[in-house]
Amino acid sequence: MTPENRTALVCGSTQGIGNAVANQLAKNGFNLVLMARNEEKLKNALSQLDVSQGQAHQLLVADFSNPSGLKTVIEKFVSEGNRVHVLVNNTGGPKGGLIKDADPEEFINTFNQHLICNHILMQALNPGMIEAGYGRIINIISTSVKQPLPNLGVSNTIRGAVANWSKTLAGELGQYGITVNNVLPGATNTSRLSEIAGAKSLKTGQTVSEIFEEMGGETPMNRIAEPEEVAAAVCFLASPEASYINGINLPVDGGRTKCL
Repeated sequence: MTPENRTALVCGSTQGIGNAVANQLAKNGFNLVLMARNEEKLKNALSQLDVSQGQAHQLLVADFSNPSGLKTVIEKFVSEGNRVHVLVNNTGGPKGGLIKDADPEEFINTFNQHLICNHILMQALNPGMIEAGYGRIINIISTSVKQPLPNLGVSNTIRGAVANWSKTLAGELGQYGITVNNVLPGATNTSRLSEIAGAKSLKTGQTVSEIFEEMGGETPMNRIAEPEEVAAAVCFLASPEASYINGINLPVDGGRTKCL
């Protein structure tokens, strides 16, 4: 498949890791479909994508808190003859907190925003991947699927569900030349991490910078990641070179996670 015929849909692509992934895929020659809930932010992100190789980019507005609305948007997109070869599922995590204190509704909402929305997108897009004989489904989740993180009870639970959904799907779609993999970022310099650090700052009196430094100190690299470093892993898994890598959890955490 030539680069100019490859299209990638990246969710949550107006900021953070999703935006870094979209920009890197565009530089690699992909046509991009940006998806997020804020149209103005999407337009701004779209205007910054590389077009030097003749790429054609577009946007889709969808709110993952409304799965039925997402289903309408993606089914219309597909019905208009659009095909996607790479799907990058990426959605912001829920608020932090102890699992024992979590309201049951938090689990339901987060399950819908992550697993159900991922599933809706996969069901709409995988027939086109099968027809093309090429597909990559990449889920950006968390190292918590290997080692649960303190004070992120709801996130730990739902991320684990997404990881097992992904592994099951990898077993079903591999025969069609479609791979399904998870990228597990560690502490990464995003607005999401700033929110978590801000909440901790209010409780401890530490500054956000001190908290970031503390987080970085938990890794052998002695720093947190930049979004572009996570994007590099996603772009490799999206490439033809990763054609025999299927059903894995790939940590991008500087070696922080202690288990294999």
